[in-house]
Amino acid sequence: MSQKTIRSAVVIGAGAAGLSAASILTQAGHDVLVLEARDRTGGRLLSAPAGSLDLGGTWFWDDERHVHSLLTESGLGSFPQHTHGDAVYQDKDGVQRLSGNPVDARSNRFTTGAASLTDALAATLPTGSVRLATPATAIRTGTTDSPGLTVHTADTVIQAEHVVLAVPPALALAHIDFDDRLPADLVRIAATTPVWMGSTIKVVVQYTDAFWRRDGLAGAAFSRTGPLQEVHDMSGPDGRPAALFGFAHASAFHQAGPDFPAAVTRQLTQLFGPQATHPLALHFRDWSTQRWTSPHNVAQLTDYSLFGHHLYQRPALDGRLHWASTETARNYAGHIEGALASGSRAAHAILHALPDPNQQPAAALP
Repeated sequence: MSQKTIRSAVVIGAGAAGLSAASILTQAGHDVLVLEARDRTGGRLLSAPAGSLDLGGTWFWDDERHVHSLLTESGLGSFPQHTHGDAVYQDKDGVQRLSGNPVDARSNRFTTGAASLTDALAATLPTGSVRLATPATAIRTGTTDSPGLTVHTADTVIQAEHVVLAVPPALALAHIDFDDRLPADLVRIAATTPVWMGSTIKVVVQYTDAFWRRDGLAGAAFSRTGPLQEVHDMSGPDGRPAALFGFAHASAFHQAGPDFPAAVTRQLTQLFGPQATHPLALHFRDWSTQRWTSPHNVAQLTDYSLFGHHLYQRPALDGRLHWASTETARNYAGHIEGALASGSRAAHAILHALPDPNQQPAAALP
């Protein structure tokens, strides 16, 4: 009778946090399986068909070492966010041009889109180690005879020494049955932690060229009337492809219904002039309705002080269940950096707990 294989780790979620953890563990020689509920990797890193146009996470900053390390290792390129020019401000009284750009801060973008980061991480994993369209449904603790954890999906049960929960904590509680084994204080914190981008609609509007730059505008705007609450330049390197992007609250999107694209175009025309009337394409992502991003009550999760909570910094279930998502990062929570850092934290906690698979056993005494 063959012995059942127990994996070193099962990672739930193939976004930046999960793939970062899986990559570190795999490179250390451990047997890792990644389960992803979506039919793609990337999580909340998602690029539109034009490549560099991001419908999810977009920016990174100069002091974010995990992002910079990944860029160096993968050979991916980056460029500064366009901020030069004047911004505009919109309220019920109309549109006002501001001198300079108080809307944008200095930041950086990914030349081929943020999703290229998770593509690069996924490429470091062995073939077959990422299972798409495979949501985890339950996690069970082991027994004295069979320690570890078991992860259940619709049709399989996988045994693992450790599990990395690389999804928003509130989402994990909404979709995974923990058999009431998690501590009550941890459940309370996880159930009420907001989901980064969870109540956000991100809109990318593509044009033939970045015409606003010719008018001395930065492509940046702040609005009190909407539907977009803020707008930024999302053009690629050297202004191509040319695009603007903005954030709208989910409630504004749902109230507008099928008129939302027309409302966005009207607003951009008010902000940047008649050339904004005829976009090449309009892409948007309603993250609030994405089943594998946001629980049904995501709009009620508003206490952002829970990001990076101390309970996420230590493993649960006898030290075998590790939290990894940008919401759990002690620093840079809500950033791509926070996701990568949380994945690294979880991976190194597992490496500390497991024996080195590359270490040769000591020779027996004669």
